Amino acid sequence: MPPSAPLRVLFVCTGNAARSQMAEAILRQLTGGRVEVFSAGSVPKKSLHPLTLVTLEQTLHIDASSLRPKSLDEFAGQAFDYVITVCDDAAETCPVFPGPGERLHWSFEDPAAIADEGAARRAFAQVASGLYTRLRIWLALPKVSARLA
Repeated sequence: MPPSAPLRVLFVCTGNAARSQMAEAILRQLTGGRVEVFSAGSVPKKSLHPLTLVTLEQTLHIDASSLRPKSLDEFAGQAFDYVITVCDDAAETCPVFPGPGERLHWSFEDPAAIADEGAARRAFAQVASGLYTRLRIWLALPKVSARLA
């Protein structure tokens, strides 16, 4: 994509109900909408995990009302500057997207897989914190920050 075009990022996980959704929302907030950011799942769930909404809205104060699970099929044929997988299963099954975009893998355990409510809340908060930190570091990389300048 031309350097003047907005940076396009796609986060991918299996269900697109927790990790990739949080990454999408956090990146959108960190960049004030200057990045075209999306998320999708290889096998998307019917709805977001309730603790995804709680974590985004109550803990991070991010409006999550527009988020919804999406299939990778919705993005077939589109070019992205970065495709970032956030779960190991998605890293293995993620399709190739056209263009010279870069593919990254950030492995995060699935907080939705935890049955105990208290432990799940802590896991969601830890994943959100980890994503936030990883995104801040990634945004500071010279080749990324130059695109946003």
